[in-house]
Parts: sequence; C-alpha cells; structure tokens
Amino acid sequence: QGQEKLSCNPKKENGTHVVLCELGNPMKAGAQITVDMELSVSGLEDMGDAITFHLQLRSKNSPSPSPSKASVTVTVPVEAEAEMELRGNSLPATVVLPTSWHGVKGSRRLEDHGIRVEHVYELHNKGPGTVSGVTLSLTVPHLLGDHVLLYLLELGTEGGMNCSHHPALNPAQV
Repeated sequence: QGQEKLSCNPKKENGTHVVLCELGNPMKAGAQITVDMELSVSGLEDMGDAITFHLQLRSKNSPSPSPSKASVTVTVPVEAEAEMELRGNSLPATVVLPTSWHGVKGSRRLEDHGIRVEHVYELHNKGPGTVSGVTLSLTVPHLLGDHVLLYLLELGTEGGMNCSHHPALNPAQV
C-alpha cells in the first residue's frame, strides 16, 4: 500500500559491484511487495551485446534454520546509440579545364596530367555514445570507359586511423 523510496547502499564484494537495499525490517508475515529499480550503468562500450544482473532476496529471520536466498538472473541487451555524420569538400571547389587542354602521355610532371584537386572527408560522431571499429568505404570514379577521369595521386588519414586503398593509386608514379 502506497509507495516508499528504498534506502540502497552500493558496495564492492569480491570485485563485483553490489547494491544492497533494505526492503523492510521487520516485515509482517504474508507481506507482498513490488520493487521497481532503475539502474544507471556507465562504461558499457566494451560490455558486448548484453549485461547480466544477478538479483537475490535474502532473509535475516533468526528462527529460520537456513536463511532464504531466492535469486534470479536478468539479462538486458546493450544498445549503443551514436549518430555519425560524413562531411566533405573539394579544394578548389570548382575546376574548369580549357577545351583545348590535353594531357601529356608519359609525363611525370603533375601539371601535365591536369589540375590538382584535393578532396577532404571528415567523419564526425555526433553522439551521444562513443564509437569504435567504424569502417568508411569511399568509392571514387577514376575511369570513364577507357579514359582517365580522375587521376588518383595519394590517400592519407589523420587521427590514428588505418587506411587501405585501391592498387590503381598513382599508376604512372607522377
């Protein structure tokens, strides 16, 4: 009847985090209670797909020959939430080649292959959670039929990321 707030005390037992809540002392015979608990757990990024809670009801009745230890295990799925955003730009933003321009075959000079354009992509985590193990696949059209559309010169990353690239990167070693 009615609602009461429980007095709970967190502590550590054998390397495990334990929360002890006193439900009633003394509790009347035949009493039935319902307990709603809300637990806030941080640092779940590396916990896997689920977290398991072991709930146990202990009675301290002194006349009892062996204290009651009814227990139940509850497994809750862990779902991380993070919103990723990909931003990109080209430097310069616009390039116009004259219609009379032709590349010089066999040249190792960059300017004989066209105008340099740098494409920069930034992957941002807008949260609320952290992310790891993200893979970004970026496909760049470098051929149009048998003709070179974009000559891919180099590929680089910042911020401790690993990068693998297509073997057609800088094939003429310009």
